[in-house]
Amino acid sequence: MEKNNKKTLSLFDAVALIVGIVVGVGIFRTPSLVAANSESIYAFFMFWIAGGIISLIGAFCYAELATAYPHPGGDYHFIGRAFGKKTAFLFAWSRMTVIQTGSIAMLGFVFGDYASQVLNLGVYSSSIYALASTIILTLVNIFGIQKGKWTQNVLTGVKVIGLLIIFFSGILANGVTDVSKEIASSKAGTSAGLAMIFVLLTFGGWNEAAYISSEITDVKKNMSRSLIWSIAAITLIYVFINFVFVKTLGLSRMGSSDAIASDVMRHIFGDKGAAFISGIIMISALGSINATIITGSRTNYALGREFGIFRFMGRWNNKTETPINALIIQALITILLIIFGAITRKGFATTVEYTAPVFWFFFLLGTLSLIVLRVKDKKTHRYYKVPFYPYTPILFALCCLFMLKGSIEYTGIGALIGICVLLLGIPFLFLSSKNSSLSEKE
Repeated sequence: MEKNNKKTLSLFDAVALIVGIVVGVGIFRTPSLVAANSESIYAFFMFWIAGGIISLIGAFCYAELATAYPHPGGDYHFIGRAFGKKTAFLFAWSRMTVIQTGSIAMLGFVFGDYASQVLNLGVYSSSIYALASTIILTLVNIFGIQKGKWTQNVLTGVKVIGLLIIFFSGILANGVTDVSKEIASSKAGTSAGLAMIFVLLTFGGWNEAAYISSEITDVKKNMSRSLIWSIAAITLIYVFINFVFVKTLGLSRMGSSDAIASDVMRHIFGDKGAAFISGIIMISALGSINATIITGSRTNYALGREFGIFRFMGRWNNKTETPINALIIQALITILLIIFGAITRKGFATTVEYTAPVFWFFFLLGTLSLIVLRVKDKKTHRYYKVPFYPYTPILFALCCLFMLKGSIEYTGIGALIGICVLLLGIPFLFLSSKNSSLSEKE
């Protein structure tokens, strides 16, 4: 029924858009955590290559879902069609309390780690900056001061400039390590499962990028091509940037860095170089935080519109053109997560642990929904079909299961609290009245 409507994205457009969505500020923070959990330089780079392969397999699955069931609800819609409204509610609950708010907290800690390189505020410096960025940007959105398209383009450009500066500076400069010795060495106390959690976090975003499939010209050919080319490009970007990190700092020093890009630039250009790159990454992080605040508040608003128990979030302020209550609730949850990260003294890593099990559980359900809907809904026309079905979705489901197991087994208290918050959604599910949505009353 929507076939051939507004097919405006060429293959090049689709590749550029997917790369722009996926390559975020995570690449400026996660490599040090991957290095800390890699027993050798070979393992370190294999983790990044494996991340690209796993992402490509998953992207194929979500491309079919997105083209067969185009809907702004994304995973919420797929999971609801396959497993029912109750399961979809728990996904929406987890997105509000764990996934989206956890992402804002993670980005806040990235901002804080690099801001602390410019002006350190003490033991809790990173947490203070994370809190400040969350509160200020939430207030900006509450007052309806929305950034325009040009702002987002500028912020994306800043991020690209930062990557290019690091790459060429690192290639041209002398490294501090003998790479051949790094290759021959190994270290104990590492975790492949934890390393892959951080790698796949950095690759995150392609599942949302697949939703543009309904706008791609000649989708049967260009859907798979855009996914292959974009994820190949992302993998190469990550491998090249990490080569610079390893060449400049060495694997051991990488593993102990809280702001790896700053440490690289400090080695090459001194403190001024570190401050310069920190400023670029701070700007990029603020853009990502703001974008996540905007999208997260809209999904919370949609939750309030559909479930009566959360109707207070389903109110739209026509004066400011924002869902104020949804923004406030989101900010309060994020602030609690940042405080939790500060208490554990691990900040970014704690928030990753908090989100990972819940994230991979629903990623698993999203993948299984492809198989379920193939069986339940044979009438829907599928403009794009995942190659090598059913082996492709089964393989990705097994990857999700492995990551779910790893995110529980290899992480700390953060994972346990994330799971408990997900389970806390069950009583809210029973309290919620399905038939009394705000949209029916207005």
